[in-house]
Amino acid sequence: MRRSIKRTLVVLTAIGGVLAVGLTTTTIVNAVATATERDRVEPYGQTVVVDGREMNVLVAGEGATDIVLLPGFGTASPVLDFAPLVSDLAEDHRVIVVEPFGYGLSDGTDTERTTENIVGEIHEALRVLQVDEYVLMGHSIAGIYAIEYAERYPDEVTAFVGIDTSVPGQPNMDTEFPVGLLGAAKSLGLVRVITSLTGDDLGGFDYDDDAREQMALLSNRNSLSPTYLDEMTHIRTNFADAAGTGFPDRLPLLLFVVADNAVSPNWLDLHERQAAAVDDGTVIPVDGEHYLHHTHAPEIADGFREWEGARMLGSG
Repeated sequence: MRRSIKRTLVVLTAIGGVLAVGLTTTTIVNAVATATERDRVEPYGQTVVVDGREMNVLVAGEGATDIVLLPGFGTASPVLDFAPLVSDLAEDHRVIVVEPFGYGLSDGTDTERTTENIVGEIHEALRVLQVDEYVLMGHSIAGIYAIEYAERYPDEVTAFVGIDTSVPGQPNMDTEFPVGLLGAAKSLGLVRVITSLTGDDLGGFDYDDDAREQMALLSNRNSLSPTYLDEMTHIRTNFADAAGTGFPDRLPLLLFVVADNAVSPNWLDLHERQAAAVDDGTVIPVDGEHYLHHTHAPEIADGFREWEGARMLGSG
C-alpha cells in the first residue's frame, strides 16, 4: 500500500510538473505575442473622448438618414465585423459604427458595464459627433441596450432595426459565468492556444486575409479583457433589469430574425410578440445563423431600404 501511494505521488508530481512547465510556457508566449501584436493592429475610423477615454467610431457614406450600428456582445472589432453591411448601406446612408469601451480600437474602462452606463457612453460619443437624429440598428445584445436607449433619447431615435437581437425574457440568460476562471485562462495564454486550434468563425463571409488577421489580433486583445469580463458579469443583471420592458409604442420596429433557431424554438415567436407590442412592428424571418450580417448583408440592406422608404424616415 505504501509503495502504491508513493508511486501515485510520484506520478502526480510528474504530471503537475509537466502542467506547470506547460502553463509557464503558454503564459510567456501569450505575454510576448500580446506585446508584439499591439504594433500590428492597423488603425481605422476616428476617436472621440468619452469620460476621459477614447472611443473609436467609423463614419461612412452620405444620405438623408443616419444609421447608428451597435455590436453584439464581445465582438472583437465592430467596424470590421459590420464591414459587408456598412459597405452596402453607405451607398445611400450615413452609417456610424460605434465601438463601445472594450471593443475594437476603443479603450477599456473600469466603469461597470451596466446597460445604463453603456447606453450613456454611446450617446455621449454620438453627441460629440453631433449626430442627433438616427435609426438605431444593432445585433444580438444590442437589442437589450437599445430598449433603454430609445426610452432615454426618444427625440433622437427614429426607428430601431434588429439583426437577430436579444429580447427581454429570452431563456437561459440568468447564467452566472465563471469570469475568474476565464480571466485566468486568458492570462495563462490558454485562450490563445484554443483559438489557434479552432480558427475563426468567419466562414459565412469572404473577408480578405488582412481583415481576418486584424480581427484575430483584436480578438486576442479584447476577448476576456477586464472590460469584457465585467460586461459578461452584468449580462444576467442587465437582462433581469430589462424584464417586462419594451420599445416605445410609437417607435417603428424592424426585426431581421433567424427563422429556425434550433437552440431556442420560440425565438421567432418572441420577436413577433415584441413587434406586435408597438404600433408599427415588422419581423422578417431569415434562413441563416446568428451573425446574419455576415451572410445576408445585401438582404438586410435592401429589406431596410424598402421598409424605410414606406415610412419616410430620412431626417433631411
